[in-house]
Amino acid sequence: MAPHRTLSWIAVSLLVVLLAPPSRAQGPTAGFTAVSLSEGNFQLQKPYNMPKSSRYSFDGTVRRMWVLSSDEPFSPQSDTKPRTEMRMTGYDYSSGVWQFEGSVYVPSGTTGVSIMQVFGGGATATTLMLHVYDGALMYYNQKPVEDNIYDRWIRVNVIHDVGASRLTVFVDGDLKLTVSGRGGDSHYFKFGVYTQRNPSSRMESRWKNVRILKKN
Repeated sequence: MAPHRTLSWIAVSLLVVLLAPPSRAQGPTAGFTAVSLSEGNFQLQKPYNMPKSSRYSFDGTVRRMWVLSSDEPFSPQSDTKPRTEMRMTGYDYSSGVWQFEGSVYVPSGTTGVSIMQVFGGGATATTLMLHVYDGALMYYNQKPVEDNIYDRWIRVNVIHDVGASRLTVFVDGDLKLTVSGRGGDSHYFKFGVYTQRNPSSRMESRWKNVRILKKN
């Protein structure tokens, strides 16, 4: 091969490398480190008058949570709607870049429910919620995130950059949503089922491989 052709080929190859998008194989967790979690970090919130086994099961891999729209709130003093949620403890944060990761399965028929939230906002209780309406995963009831999620496992990653007041949501490694935060000076992650608008009589989500990560 002539020298000038060799140089041209090298130049083209370098241009392709420079213009190529980042490797999808790295995924949204690149540059993050998972924190240590034990069962003590998973705090269940359920209807106060129900035994744990009536609304939650864990087989060592899958955490299954369900609630009825007619259930009581999680405490007698609460005026919130029914929920069976896992409140992640031990890693409340007010600064930095944090990430929630988990695989979720929502059975068909579940609707009008929050399945994941970043708690802590300014004028609102949360800075992000992921709702399910008729098989679609939504940012609150405002923006679509992923269609047709019923009866299949999807991996959800939610990144919260507190300083930039920015949240990003990935589904199966693909960026699906970028939104601004809602203020607040203390945050933590929750997942499960929490009744919202026009709910089904029974709501359920199943979770596995739940992790919390922090930016290096």
